[in-house]
Amino acid sequence: MSGGPLAGIRVLEVGHMLAGPYATMMLADLGAEVTKIEPPTGDISRQVSDSYFASLNRGKRSVCLDLTSVEGKAALGEMVRDAHALLVNMKPSAIHRLGLTYEALREYNEKIVCVALTGFGLHAGDDPAFDYIVQAATGVASLTGDPDGPPTLPGYSSADNSSGLTAALGLLAQIVSGRGGQVEVNLRDVMLSQLNYRAAAYLNDGVEPRRHPNGAHSFYVPAQLFPTASGWLALFITHDRFWKSFAAEAGIDGFPTMSERAAKRDEVLALVTEALKADTADSWESRLRPLGVPVAAVRTLPEALEAHPEMVVSAGGHRLVGPSIRVAGFDPFYGPPPRLGEHDPG
Repeated sequence: MSGGPLAGIRVLEVGHMLAGPYATMMLADLGAEVTKIEPPTGDISRQVSDSYFASLNRGKRSVCLDLTSVEGKAALGEMVRDAHALLVNMKPSAIHRLGLTYEALREYNEKIVCVALTGFGLHAGDDPAFDYIVQAATGVASLTGDPDGPPTLPGYSSADNSSGLTAALGLLAQIVSGRGGQVEVNLRDVMLSQLNYRAAAYLNDGVEPRRHPNGAHSFYVPAQLFPTASGWLALFITHDRFWKSFAAEAGIDGFPTMSERAAKRDEVLALVTEALKADTADSWESRLRPLGVPVAAVRTLPEALEAHPEMVVSAGGHRLVGPSIRVAGFDPFYGPPPRLGEHDPG
């Protein structure tokens, strides 16, 4: 495969910061030509740091347009004529005001796919929808942390990143359909969707989610973080054969079935906690992995990157985490992040 699976696909992006640019960068990694349309002041993420901007915009083109001007709108229309999709990551009022919807742009290209990536919906108003706000509003924060502690936010932008993934999927699905049209993705709905089995348990069985110590799973036991002689260990026993292998190595007797372990959660966790104190997290991992037991020592991000150097790529002098999709026969090229207006015509 000489080009990527999306070679020949042309995508326009009017986005800022994280969710939208992450969506289109994944498309660029797969071979799409992505043109980032920026205001004269540039994407605000350029002000954060060069590495931040590079982490979301490698391999793209940059064109500066003032979309509030007649000239800017006309230039956008010409770009839409030759594009397959436009992804917009802005407040709903700005999307409508600037004419970045399918209804406004179909006169230039009936088959253009317009993706609106917003906080709460294209017609839901402009309430601020930052990642952490959405995590709080959808129940994610209330499900995270120990039961006796405060609600906790994950240590990365899970709502923005998840919404970017979803927007890229929606964009490609509509292109595959062969029809133009409007696609909507919003952060709130994405995060509620990702609480799938938690929501189903409440909606169908009346089981309201609650937190367990050390991030424990609501049913599987033991499946959580455990302290060891040095470091923390993630142990996730979901099948009886996993338990059999673990228990033999750890010197624990009894509790052969998942239902019994769930019914006697406190007793099982006390035994497991005591057993794991006898060795370090790294040692437990090296002992249990060959037995097929789901286990991992808790690592820092620098440690994880050091353990997986194949995930680090170079893009215009920046060292970045590479894509998570690999296509047989395709060896991607990671272009540098564009300079502001680098690809302006003329």
